[in-house]
Amino acid sequence: MESHLAVLLPIAAVWLAAGLLADGLPRVDQAYTLRRRAGWLLVLALTGLVLTAAVLTAGLLSPGGAAADRAAAVLDVVALPALVVAACTVRRVRRLWAGAGAFASAPGTPAPHGLRAAAAHPLVGFPLQVTGLLAVPAVIGAAGGDLLAAPGVTGPAITVGAVAVLAMGIRHALRHNRLAERARPEEPARAAWPEEPARPASARAARPLHV
Repeated sequence: MESHLAVLLPIAAVWLAAGLLADGLPRVDQAYTLRRRAGWLLVLALTGLVLTAAVLTAGLLSPGGAAADRAAAVLDVVALPALVVAACTVRRVRRLWAGAGAFASAPGTPAPHGLRAAAAHPLVGFPLQVTGLLAVPAVIGAAGGDLLAAPGVTGPAITVGAVAVLAMGIRHALRHNRLAERARPEEPARAAWPEEPARPASARAARPLHV
């Protein structure tokens, strides 16, 4: 196995595991389990960020042709989504973990819809899944697979990847909106205006006429 491939495989595995864990997080209906899985997700996200940053930094400092430089050359495609994970996802997952802790005193406590809606926010799972998706062709390229680099394959592969990313984003947005609607408190029923009591005929007859 190539040395740079041995470096990329654990990174891709961490990002893929984080994406899968984040995808199932909104389906958890117990606060204790939600807090535990949010903690796992936080550890995986931080591990992926540390490994990715270490490889990219080593690639900048190492001479051309070194294993770290070759690994960084194929891993630079995940730099942008990893930056979004560092700026947005980590903070949201940490807040989700802390919020679930307030309801996790007993293992059977149900998770509120508000926490599940927060777990389904697009900035939680979407950047992790995009990072994992982009890490796959990086590993394939490091393994020596030139199939994706063929002239007749590159265009369709990019199109399929873009459609997959768009579908994931739409799915996350729809699921978040659905759970957010459940978490919204019900508005109290508006009281009807009391109807004006009908006046007796004698009162109507006694009303003076204006000339």
